[in-house]
Amino acid sequence: MTNRVHVFDTTLRDGEQSPGVRLATEQKLEIGRALVEIGVDVIEAGFPISSPGDFESVAILSRELKGVTICALSRARERDIEVAADALKFAERARIHTGLGVSDNHLRHKLRMTREEALAAGVAAVRYARRLVDDVEYFMEDSGRADRDYVYRVVESVIEAGATVINVPDTTGYTDPGEYGALIRGIVENVPNSDRAVFSCHCHNDLGMATANTLAGVLGGARQVEVTVNGIGERAGNTALEEVVIALHVRRDLFGCETRIVTNRLLPLSRLVAQHTGMVVQRNKAVVGANAYAHSSGIHQDGVLKERSTYEIIDPLLVGAERSEIVLTARSGRHGLKHRLAEMGFNFGEERFEELYDRFLTMADMKTEIDDDDLRDLVIS
Repeated sequence: MTNRVHVFDTTLRDGEQSPGVRLATEQKLEIGRALVEIGVDVIEAGFPISSPGDFESVAILSRELKGVTICALSRARERDIEVAADALKFAERARIHTGLGVSDNHLRHKLRMTREEALAAGVAAVRYARRLVDDVEYFMEDSGRADRDYVYRVVESVIEAGATVINVPDTTGYTDPGEYGALIRGIVENVPNSDRAVFSCHCHNDLGMATANTLAGVLGGARQVEVTVNGIGERAGNTALEEVVIALHVRRDLFGCETRIVTNRLLPLSRLVAQHTGMVVQRNKAVVGANAYAHSSGIHQDGVLKERSTYEIIDPLLVGAERSEIVLTARSGRHGLKHRLAEMGFNFGEERFEELYDRFLTMADMKTEIDDDDLRDLVIS
């Protein structure tokens, strides 16, 4: 099994389904170019049959973006598949992403189909899509709540029909990492023709486990991860691109896998997507949050200033941040204050410094954070 994990970015499709988000074609193109530059393997550009605007966006991205696979979503219907193929006709590498639900919940309440009817429809959709493009990904919606034996049957049948990638979505964010990893592993080990397809993780964050589930899927044998920048998406969001990429990088000892993502472009990409979507990244967000490399506790500041790795497992430069940040608050210690004063060009003897430190604590008790202007006032007053 290859140790290369392909990154399938769905920011422009599933990410845009975040309530309150609407991206213009020009914004999608700018984000798409940034995704190509960072090294993603597949960009899911949209759902062409859903609207004329989505069709246009997929068509434009297909024509303008090179060196990447452009993917279009479709339902398992011939007309959907035809429209997707038409939108992709200028793509250097085109993929149609089609499929159906596999859980009894989805079959009964949403699709109103029997298992056999859905299986036949899925096989027919893959066969039809393969007549139009060489690369067909099949999604099994709500795999996390589906009967395992039925999932195996669907996988075997759609691979036989020509599917090149099998998407195993935890659509509702229901599974835990043990369950999701076992689901992927079970498919790889129990489906006779599993060696003829790539298996893909598509996880949602309803219980806060999207990243953990995706990584468990990689351990189970998946070699594609479906992600969005900043983890945006339906409801509580999708798996965050930056979290999975950095976890695979930092814990190579555990996962033994790598992507081709240029990691020092992660922070600029995060900011671009936040700007265009209007979805502010929470300060304590892993990898790209404003506080990810900031330290305010005196104990932490002392440790980081002596040796960064005492409290940081990610070098800020790895993701495009300039450096660790020492934030001065009432919880900061002498080492942090002395470090910041030295950066500003101030060095004092012990007696003078202790006097400044006592006044600093008084000031810090009245403010959330002490900035450089405050320190200058402290020094000259």
